[in-house]
Amino acid sequence: MNTGKTLFAQIMDFLPWTTFTRLVSRYGGDRYAKSLTCAEQFRVMAFAQLTYRESLRDIEVCLSAQSAKLYHMGFRQEIKRSTLADANELRDWRIHAEFAQRLIAQARKLYVGEALDFELENTAYALDSTTIDLCLSVFPWAPFRTTKAAVKMHTLLDLRGNIPTFIHISDGKLHDVNVLDVLVPEAGAIYVMDRGYLDFKRLHAFHQASAFFVTRAKSNMDARRVYSAPNDRSIGIMCDQTIALNGYYSSRDYPAHLRRIRFKDPETGKALVFLTNNFTLPATTICALYKARWQVELFFKWIKQHLRIKRFFGTSENAVKSQIWIAVSVYVLVAIIKKRLNLDASLYTLLQILSVTLFEKMPLQQAFTTNAFEENQTKSSSQLILFDF
Repeated sequence: MNTGKTLFAQIMDFLPWTTFTRLVSRYGGDRYAKSLTCAEQFRVMAFAQLTYRESLRDIEVCLSAQSAKLYHMGFRQEIKRSTLADANELRDWRIHAEFAQRLIAQARKLYVGEALDFELENTAYALDSTTIDLCLSVFPWAPFRTTKAAVKMHTLLDLRGNIPTFIHISDGKLHDVNVLDVLVPEAGAIYVMDRGYLDFKRLHAFHQASAFFVTRAKSNMDARRVYSAPNDRSIGIMCDQTIALNGYYSSRDYPAHLRRIRFKDPETGKALVFLTNNFTLPATTICALYKARWQVELFFKWIKQHLRIKRFFGTSENAVKSQIWIAVSVYVLVAIIKKRLNLDASLYTLLQILSVTLFEKMPLQQAFTTNAFEENQTKSSSQLILFDF
């Protein structure tokens, strides 16, 4: 069925192009397009992500060297860097943002049955942000500090499958806690976040929406104990308490009771205090949930290392957001392919294979199962779960 198709073309076939066409029409993406359509722009930028291109010139030279195969990759003609630069500057980034969300919805359905390292029926999310440093003179629209610019990528990661379900891109000045204002809580879901998101008024809004949260308490928190549940100190649970906030503003912003769990790591001796509004899960599960929050940190580390979101091909806000959203789309697309083809290799291995075989004409399954590329089976705590199973 795939005879004569390059691996790149086969990968692109997994994308819902009908949906993409509707989004282009909604935002008028091809209204003034003459030589490079939005679909071709996406393909070029996806190619750049998959092959680790460093610049627009790098993209142009690489594709020109394979000009005989461009038609079979979905391009009508050779790609000029000036044309691609204009497309990144002018084509509405929301096309790529909404397209990424459609891919995320597909991926979540595929990974919904994935098991966690602990028993949990609820949907669990980890919320965090990463800062991408920029030059203030080149990116003046993204202020961060006096002499530095930056963009922040606020991400909500589904811990089942490590699929990003919510992404908000802002300038570097936006404080993490403000993202809670644009995040719509899902009833019954558990949101795990660090102390940077500890704002009792906003957390109470989550509570009123029947959503749960797990975070860490600040050392200066003023609260009184209402009830102490039995606990097992041998596994590190030093206390499991129901508390009420004492401060005037804190008690006004969060009038309901909270659950406070003090955990001492038996190996390191480090003590952590967790706050949650979930009173039914075992204390050990609450601790395990917070430990799983590290997966979002690994997600940030992974995409910065293996995709192109630290060096941008354009300097405008539109170009930067388009590149980030297309990078997210590529990440999710490879995750979808991995699941649909039932591949055992990690995402890192799949991307490594694709980076040197995109122009080859062979069945996709064959490219991923060839003995020429061997998976390093060594487990590492610095790898995302998605990359191991």
